Amino acid sequence: QICLSLVKLLFYLAHSPLGSIALLDFQPRQFVMVDGNLKVTDMDDASTEELSCKEDNDCTLDFPTKSFPLKCSMAGKCEGINEKKNLFNAYRYFFTYLLPHSAPPALRPLLSDILNATGDLRYGINETLRAFEKVLHLYKSGLYLQKRPLLLKDYISLKGFRTVEGEGHKCWPSYSHLGCLLSIHSAEEAAAICNSQLRCQSFIVTQHRTWTGRPLASFQSSWTDLVPDTNAVVYIKRSASSGEGL
Repeated sequence: QICLSLVKLLFYLAHSPLGSIALLDFQPRQFVMVDGNLKVTDMDDASTEELSCKEDNDCTLDFPTKSFPLKCSMAGKCEGINEKKNLFNAYRYFFTYLLPHSAPPALRPLLSDILNATGDLRYGINETLRAFEKVLHLYKSGLYLQKRPLLLKDYISLKGFRTVEGEGHKCWPSYSHLGCLLSIHSAEEAAAICNSQLRCQSFIVTQHRTWTGRPLASFQSSWTDLVPDTNAVVYIKRSASSGEGL
């Protein structure tokens, strides 16, 4: 969410009515999330000026660990230098820390491609935004899910109930540090996740949703009692329920 919001912001800056705008003091502390969107807190260090040049050798974009040769345009300006400066800063301050984590395994190669392409400045902001939107579409639609055996048949479902959690069950990544709370596309995907966790015996699908509209599921290592909850559906492994005499 943070990376996509940042890319949308940089897309606007690259195509603003004032021309391509560079953020000269590009640091994480200069941004804040407002209603799920990343915003710049200080525009004092923004600039529409692009480096003047006479030849291509005048257009080297330097960073502490990398340098990129750019083209000198017929107008005597280094082509796309503001856009590329913003994009590489997004790569080194945000993408490298956020993109490799938390995504479903099937989407990680696509995020790795974005990471590598922006790190080498092979992608401009237009290509980067299209790549992010493709990943988002796959994520929201569930098209990333690979065909696998149907596992939900191994669970008993009880609508209008949830389990009282027994001993703590934690996983990574989780929306809650107190347990194992993950977003899912469907109960079938949740069953596959539960089966992949050695201690998981049940999971609850709630009506709470993430910013992409995906429901949240709580995965649990045991269950002792059922309590009414009109907004939840509990799924219990048949092997676990048989031992409890459900």
